[in-house]
Amino acid sequence: MYSFAMYVFAVCAYIAALFNKKVRKLVKGHFHTFNILKAKIGPNDKVVWFHAASLGEFEQGRPLMERLRRTHPEYKILLSFFSPSGYEVRKDYEGADCVCYMPFDTWDNARVFVKYSHPEMAIFIKYEFWENYFRHLRKKNIPVYSVSSIFRPSQYFFRWYGTAHTLRYVSHFYVQNEESKRLLANVGIKDNVTVAGDTRFDRVLDIRRQAKDLPLVEKFVQGGQSPKTGESNQSIPYVLVAGSSWQPDEDLIIPYFNAHPELKLVIAPHVISESHLQEIEGKLKRPFLRYTDATKENVGDVDCLIVNCFGLLSSIYRYGQIAYVGGGFGVGIHNVPEAAVYGVPVIIGPNNKKFREAQALLKLGGCIEITDAQSYNTTMNRLLTDKAFLQESGKLAGDYIAKNAGCADIVFKDIFG
Repeated sequence: MYSFAMYVFAVCAYIAALFNKKVRKLVKGHFHTFNILKAKIGPNDKVVWFHAASLGEFEQGRPLMERLRRTHPEYKILLSFFSPSGYEVRKDYEGADCVCYMPFDTWDNARVFVKYSHPEMAIFIKYEFWENYFRHLRKKNIPVYSVSSIFRPSQYFFRWYGTAHTLRYVSHFYVQNEESKRLLANVGIKDNVTVAGDTRFDRVLDIRRQAKDLPLVEKFVQGGQSPKTGESNQSIPYVLVAGSSWQPDEDLIIPYFNAHPELKLVIAPHVISESHLQEIEGKLKRPFLRYTDATKENVGDVDCLIVNCFGLLSSIYRYGQIAYVGGGFGVGIHNVPEAAVYGVPVIIGPNNKKFREAQALLKLGGCIEITDAQSYNTTMNRLLTDKAFLQESGKLAGDYIAKNAGCADIVFKDIFG
C-alpha cells in the first residue's frame, strides 16, 4: 500500500508540475538525479550519503559534513534534497562532492539510487523517514542513522492507526530530547536510541565563529555597542536587527522606529522583491538606505539600513543590541538560534509553539513573545530603558545556545570514531 501511494503521489506531482513552478523544478530535478550520480560517483568511491528535506535540515546536517570533510577526506559526500527550496539554494555547496534531488520513494527509484550511490552509510536529518529507501539500504547492509530527529505523539508512527515499521530500519537514532526517546520506546525501539540534542546549536556557533566583517554595517551603527570591544555609549542610538521580516512584523517594527530617534534599524525582509522593498520604504519616516546602495560615505547618514540581498543576516545580528525574528504572525518564526547565539534578547511573534528552541528561550527569559503593537511597544520601551534587563535577557539567550551545543561532536564520534 505504501509503494502504491508513492506511485500515486508521483503521478499527482507530474500533473501539478504543469501548473506550479516549484513542483516543476522538483520533477525536472528528479529526471537528472541518476545521471548526476553516475557522473559524480565512481564504482570504487567511498561514499557517505546525507539527506535533508530542505534548507533547514541541511543546516542541521552541515556540522557533520564539515567535520567529515576535515577529518576523513577519503570519503565522498553525497548530499540529497527533497525540496527545491533546499536544492536550488545549495546545489553548488562546496562541502559535498555530489548534490542532487532524492526522487520519490518508489521501489524502483530507491533501488536505482542505492545502486548508483552505493553509500557506506546514510544519514537522514530530523523528520526524514522513507520506507523504500530504508529497505534497500537494509538489504545492502548499509547502516542508516537518524540525526537530530524529534518525535511528537501526534505523528503517524504513534497513533492507533499508524505503524512504526519504517522506523525499525534505522540503525541508530540520535534524538533531540527525552520525549522522543520515550515515544520510540513505546513502540519497541529502545536499544539504538541516544539523546544527543540538536546539531543546529553547533551550526549557529560555527556561523558565529565564521561571521563576516561588514564594514558598511559597522559604519552604520556609528560607535554604538561595538561587537569587537563590547563597549557602549548610551548617547549613541541602540540598534535593532529585524531578520526575516514579513509585512505583519514590519507593521509593528517600523511605526515604533519612526517615533524613537534613539533607535536605529537594520531590517532584512524575508522577501526582497522590488514591490516589498518599496512597501517598506513607503512606511519609513526617517532616512533609510538599501544595502546595495550603501557606501562608507553615505551609510552613516541614515537611520535605517534595508538589507536587500541574501547571505548577510547571520553576520549582521552581531551588530545589534536587540533582535527581532520574523514570521511569528504568519508562517511561523524563522531561525531564533541564529540571533540568540550573539547574546542578544530576541523578540518573536505568537506563532512559535512548534519551535523547541524558542519555547525554551521564552521560559528562560532570553526570548520575548509579543502579540500586537501594544505588547511590542511595551517590550521595546523596557529593553531601551532598563539596561540590566537588556543585558540579562541577552546573556540568557547566549548561554542557552552555548550550553546546548555539542550534539555534532557526540554523533560524529559515535559514527566515525
